[in-house]
Amino acid sequence: MADRHGEGGVASARRPGRTDLDDPSTTLLQRVQAHLPNATQVVGLLTLLLAGAALLVLAGLTFTGAVVALVFLGPLALLTSPIWVPFSFALLVVAVAALSFVGFAVAALAAATWAYRYFTGRHPVGADRVDRARSRLADTASHVKDYARREYGGYLGNRTKDAAPGA
Repeated sequence: MADRHGEGGVASARRPGRTDLDDPSTTLLQRVQAHLPNATQVVGLLTLLLAGAALLVLAGLTFTGAVVALVFLGPLALLTSPIWVPFSFALLVVAVAALSFVGFAVAALAAATWAYRYFTGRHPVGADRVDRARSRLADTASHVKDYARREYGGYLGNRTKDAAPGA
């Protein structure tokens, strides 16, 4: 209980480690020391200043290099632009054609590999969907065939003999 009370038994409003700045008995040095940052804050501020200065120097060098390159290489680019525009267009066409060829070759190789695995019975990814689709197509074809026989009877058979009399 003694640690909660200051002198005379009255609860103290002072924070531990700080001096009361409104007290007239505090010196100027004590008031200044109360507002000083701790070591972690000083190191953080120095790190921030050094990193900011380094980035500012790098930004200045980059901007200076870009301006110098534009001043010296601008006239050269302007004089040779009738060559560069068709060359870049032709290079673009060749690059698109090469990438398309490679893409189609990879797709064809993947399809051929899948088909080989499917027909050799190794059950590649998606084979069950292909089997389901094939069975649905076969079922639909047989239903259409049965429907045609039931609805049209011998009409289709007679028409095929008319179209191909030798058959």
